[in-house]
Amino acid sequence: MTTSVTITGTGMPVPSPERAGPGVLVRSRGAALQFDAGRATTMRLAAVGVSPVDLDAVFVTHHHSDHVSGLDDLVMSRWIMDRLDQVPALPILAPEGPATDFLERILDPWEHDLAVRSAHTERGTYPGYEVRPFEAEDSLVEVWSQGDVRVTAGPVRHEPVTPAVGYRVETPDGVVAVSGDTLVCPEVAVLAEGADVLVYEAMRFDLIRALPDHLHFVLDYHADTMLIGAQAQELEIPTLVLTHLIPEPITDEDRQGFVDDVRRGGFAGQVIVADDLTSVNLG
Repeated sequence: MTTSVTITGTGMPVPSPERAGPGVLVRSRGAALQFDAGRATTMRLAAVGVSPVDLDAVFVTHHHSDHVSGLDDLVMSRWIMDRLDQVPALPILAPEGPATDFLERILDPWEHDLAVRSAHTERGTYPGYEVRPFEAEDSLVEVWSQGDVRVTAGPVRHEPVTPAVGYRVETPDGVVAVSGDTLVCPEVAVLAEGADVLVYEAMRFDLIRALPDHLHFVLDYHADTMLIGAQAQELEIPTLVLTHLIPEPITDEDRQGFVDDVRRGGFAGQVIVADDLTSVNLG
């Protein structure tokens, strides 16, 4: 029995035919946990044989649209596929604030669709999901556990988007850290201390600085590849997985640029520039 980490989406707000919206699936000891659910998440899960009804919990890092735009599809598909209404409500965990406000209302636009489906099929139910808010503390806080699998959350630096968190999944096979969207910062170091796999959003700052000035705002709250390399080396991370790739790598040379940046930062471990459905096993 091993723990697996599958990147369900490596994209960004700009649509790409090759990259779904941000998301990470961690499976361990019978638990299936989804971290963020950007566009096309449900389809990417289907590609690895995971149905919405198989998920035990979803974890949201922050309320930016590209990280949550696939949630209503995920929740509604879970309900539509569960013809016997026996699947429990899906827990969706998020830091208290704008993200939980959004979650409480994700099905409001589908009011009439759900009324028709419920009446036509004589089910008498609506999609079941349970919003579980937590405070984004100054340190790690446990937000979910099942058997030997434990999930903690900690604040990251994505201002002006607040609160924003990353997640740490502790399993008997090892530790997985998911940065969410953030600057490279000490808070990520706390989240990733001792991690076997660190899933880090990645932006090539040098390339963004070469773009017109009005696009430079994204430098304010994302993670520079060279700084990622320095931090991951300091933390002695064995496997670094880069996702939420900005700018999107198209050619082999583009992909190598992400690796080269991380190496220039000093990182000597394994670097994976993720595609959708890239998977890593622990244990």
